[in-house]
Amino acid sequence: MTQRVELATVMDRLAVDEVVTQYAVAVDDGEWAAYRGLFAADGRADYRSAGGIEGDAEQISGWLAESLALFAMRQHLIVNRRTRFGVLEHDTGDSAQVQADYINPMRFAGGDGVSTAPDFVCGGRYSFGLLRTRDGWRLRRVVVEEKWRKMAERTAALTD
Repeated sequence: MTQRVELATVMDRLAVDEVVTQYAVAVDDGEWAAYRGLFAADGRADYRSAGGIEGDAEQISGWLAESLALFAMRQHLIVNRRTRFGVLEHDTGDSAQVQADYINPMRFAGGDGVSTAPDFVCGGRYSFGLLRTRDGWRLRRVVVEEKWRKMAERTAALTD
């Protein structure tokens, strides 16, 4: 590889990583216009393993806004990111695949006002498919594979 190609690859890695980070921040902060803006025109997401839906960015952002309104605090931690670049139409670097683990502590709205500890935590793995567009890297596919969830005992008693 030439230095120019290596630099371009590093720049692409940083740009792809930024999209994944912006994804987590948009979900945690409830910034649904920003969330939708991260997707390519044909972008879709699949949250079915976490009890959600599969659909385009508009459908998913509406579902997330409604579902996550239950939580006053959300904090995605996306770690162990593994990125691979692919080839579309005989040009290098047009697509990227990111597999990353996540842990997501959340706190229900309307708590006791004293405790700041999360009362719901889930974890699993994301699979992100990205596409280089005229507007930069955009999400074409997001698949959530929830592997576990834990609810604090006192919260579980409140929901009965």
